[in-house]
Amino acid sequence: MLTIRLEKELEEQIDLLAKVKRSNRSTVVREAVIRYLEDNEDLELAKQALTETKGSRSLKELRRDLDLDR
Repeated sequence: MLTIRLEKELEEQIDLLAKVKRSNRSTVVREAVIRYLEDNEDLELAKQALTETKGSRSLKELRRDLDLDR
């Protein structure tokens, strides 16, 4: 279980979203946290892929390297 303190305005926005989605506060906040963590993971994976890239090649070089120009 987790307890957090939120500003009144943010709490009201969560309540409104929960009402529109016919849900409750806990579900709305849980879904938001899950999305945040997934987005953060995607960002970290993208950063990792970028650092592992050993430079770039032009399309012409790539086609040649893959022997696509016959």
